[in-house]
Amino acid sequence: MPQPIAISCLSPDAAAGLEGNAAAWARANRFEGQAGRLLAVPDGEGAIGSYLFGMGKDADRPPLLLGLAAASLPEGEYRLEGDLGDPLIAALGFRLGAYRFDRYTKADAPPVLAEIPEGCDGAELERQVAAATMARDLVNTPANDLGPDALEAWVRQFAVDRGADISVIAGDALLAANLPMIHAVGRASVEAPRLVDVSWGDPAHPRLTLVGKGVTFDTGGLNIKPGSSMALMKKDMGGAANVLGLAHAIIDARLPVRLRVLLPIVENAISGSAFRPGDILPSRKGLSVEIGNTDAEGRLILADALTLADEERPDLIIDLATLTGAARAALGPELPAFYARADGFAQTVLDEGLKAGDPLWRMPLWAGYDRMLRSNVADLSHISSGPFAGSITAALFLNRFVDPGTDWAHGDIFAWSPEARPGRPVGGTDQAIRALYGAFRKRYGS
Repeated sequence: MPQPIAISCLSPDAAAGLEGNAAAWARANRFEGQAGRLLAVPDGEGAIGSYLFGMGKDADRPPLLLGLAAASLPEGEYRLEGDLGDPLIAALGFRLGAYRFDRYTKADAPPVLAEIPEGCDGAELERQVAAATMARDLVNTPANDLGPDALEAWVRQFAVDRGADISVIAGDALLAANLPMIHAVGRASVEAPRLVDVSWGDPAHPRLTLVGKGVTFDTGGLNIKPGSSMALMKKDMGGAANVLGLAHAIIDARLPVRLRVLLPIVENAISGSAFRPGDILPSRKGLSVEIGNTDAEGRLILADALTLADEERPDLIIDLATLTGAARAALGPELPAFYARADGFAQTVLDEGLKAGDPLWRMPLWAGYDRMLRSNVADLSHISSGPFAGSITAALFLNRFVDPGTDWAHGDIFAWSPEARPGRPVGGTDQAIRALYGAFRKRYGS
């Protein structure tokens, strides 16, 4: 069996200290440990004997930098050595950079593998890779293969595999169960809307509830999207995908929580039964909601799910959703907007995200903008009355459906990488999983 090929990870100082043939080769190719630079080093017979990889200066090094190496390497097995920094983060970057979505290709993409480096917790590495891969695979799967029926089936298997309990309320049963906005958003599709409810863990442990937006495809409804905006709408279940990845990490690590996962799953389709602009919908909370635009459907299904989540008074509620274009206009695709009521928890999430290559940016639940949700004919409108602060007003809408005394946070994520970055190939991506998982480990213990 061939031995793994060594990848020497070098800062500029370490590169300057190279000796022998490696030093001469580095000088000839002007390799100076530049961040992200990969250089093949020949052996005595002209084949590739090893690689040099530039780690750059510590202060400027992105956590998942080694993902650039994995993305550039041919198939094979490699050994990471040298200036790795945190071995877990280094190995994680490499593994996530090697991710390929090959379900629809004629041949499987050849694997790029790496030995677990010394000092890295192998079980933790596999757990976090699996969580991210799960989210990416789900987001990348097109809606013809992952509509509401298929996503429910996937979650059922997820629950069975982990010994979790699952229940589903679907179709007109949503009305009987007082989940009217989930029903209204999804009733135009040939596949019924539903709420999937998964629970795991000791009921005596703190209650942690995750809510994920599961719009398997978003046409925009009667306010139909232009084609350019609809092209990526298979990713509108990215909140549910990332919640499931996060749930996997929590369960696999056996964190001492009673976990509940609520997934409102719908397709925002167009038919004679579609909900309309100007409709006034009842909600589980008892608030009447005026519909301003059917393309702002995600907050409606989340509102009913959040109300349900809040009724058992959990220790913490987190929701993740591909909710607004306004968050992308403000922060771009790499930096999800994060809203939280508790300052300490919010800071922990941000800190953990920075360490793990999973950054978030805290945005304000600015009460002054609550007036933008006023309606003349209902308790509130579900969209802003003007063109400003779209992500904030969406968060404020959700805020109305969670009791003021509940610890709640909301992530407005993109779930897509429009260009390749360290550890993140183009396509569906994980966001907020590692940030929140790290914060949960600190909050609840590991």
